[in-house]
Amino acid sequence: MLAKVISCAIVGLEGAIVEVETDISPGLPSFTVVGLPDTAVQEARERVRAAIRNSGCTFPMRRIVVNLAPADLKKAGPAYDLPIALGILLSSEQVFANVSKTLILGELSLDGSLRHTNGVLPMVAIGVEQGYSTVIVPDVDAREASLVKDARIIAINSLPQLISCLRGEIEEPVYQAEEVEEYELPISTETDLAYIKGQEHVKRALEVAAAGTHNTVMMGPPGSGKTLLARTLPSIFPPMTSEESLEVTKIYSVSGLLPSDTPLIRQRPFRSPHHTISNAGLVGGGHLPRPGEISLSHRGVLFLDELPEFGHTLLETLRQPLEDKIVTISRAQGTVSFPANFMLVGAMNPCPCGYFGDPLRQCTCPPSVVSRYQRRISGPFIDRVDIFVEVPHIEYEKLSDDRLGEESSKVQERVIAASEIQRRRFSGTLLVSNSEMTPAEVREFCKVEDAAQSLLKSAMKQLYLSARAFHRILKLARTIADLENADIIKAHHVAEAIQYRPRIQL
Repeated sequence: MLAKVISCAIVGLEGAIVEVETDISPGLPSFTVVGLPDTAVQEARERVRAAIRNSGCTFPMRRIVVNLAPADLKKAGPAYDLPIALGILLSSEQVFANVSKTLILGELSLDGSLRHTNGVLPMVAIGVEQGYSTVIVPDVDAREASLVKDARIIAINSLPQLISCLRGEIEEPVYQAEEVEEYELPISTETDLAYIKGQEHVKRALEVAAAGTHNTVMMGPPGSGKTLLARTLPSIFPPMTSEESLEVTKIYSVSGLLPSDTPLIRQRPFRSPHHTISNAGLVGGGHLPRPGEISLSHRGVLFLDELPEFGHTLLETLRQPLEDKIVTISRAQGTVSFPANFMLVGAMNPCPCGYFGDPLRQCTCPPSVVSRYQRRISGPFIDRVDIFVEVPHIEYEKLSDDRLGEESSKVQERVIAASEIQRRRFSGTLLVSNSEMTPAEVREFCKVEDAAQSLLKSAMKQLYLSARAFHRILKLARTIADLENADIIKAHHVAEAIQYRPRIQL
């Protein structure tokens, strides 16, 4: 007898409906899975056999063929365990039920219990979109699946419970979605700007960067507070919208990084990979492409400490994602795209010893070494950075001062106000912040007064700025004006934006 069960695969960040066809026919006992299954799917044969037997059912000793259609789509992961088991039970007539309009997902243990499955959110989303509004998932994934609107979630903890439900012995355990709590940004004393002594100009630069999600690089001697300042950014960022939270949650769900007790990620990601990371780890890739660190930083911060140590080639791969806000990975099986709308924050020393230009300690590096070290960051890369700020040595008087600085909560209020201005400005478009503007939006929204126009003209000639740098100055000035709630860009807005251009020789 032939049975058909509906399941789902993951392609990039999106789901794809998979029909699990099961046929049991006379012949020597065998169990074959076809349809481009990977090793995890092939191993489902042993998990399914043991789970069926340990659930009080009989595993048919006949010729079993399971086809995962479409056959040209690569199938990966253990999410097909439950559909295959149910298909065998239906085909062997141990269970009678109509599941043609039900999406079924889940990994089986040998005792028949269900485990957590990665990528539940995008798989349920595509299932509901394709008309499969009833979804059977492991109970540990029910909260995540309930994030999809109009989905009827049946939370199952084991194969025996599912069998009892289909036989009508017990009621279906329909999951009642919980109300999503209001977003509250936790601020700890370790990441509050108030506890960082001095560096007021750097704090101002980070405020501007957070308001418009502008890429930033900090340069200074060791121990000046670059890393600590970067880690305060989550405390001043505006909260994510519900759409942004779903985007980030989908990425972490597919990557298997979504905490079991956190169905919806509400806080902006802050990723800080080590400089020994591989190209695939940073950008994404693999035999079956998975998101890299730049996609895991989507709608958040990608912090690269010791920026020159990442290597020239690795940094050059960031140029296209920084510009397009998306990364495309091509493999023989096909091409997938991952979102990469992140804010880059880098920290670097001015030279290998770290004290080039420091007024207190003498640099021991020859000029050629300093130049070669700084040239690890190419001109085209630094041209994509909006804010370049120097972080000097902190004096004893500031470190010993008991007075606290401005709290992160107050800075966050100004950042949120500026972000709301930008959301109203870009209403009806796909843009969210000033840093995402194209030349067309720059022309429309970056109106400059005459005095600021003259200042910008002089800067272009004296600093030999590129066209990209010209537009980035305007976008940065627009953010500074938004922080002051100014409709037009004035001269002092442009002046502040110009001072953030890099001063090192690249």
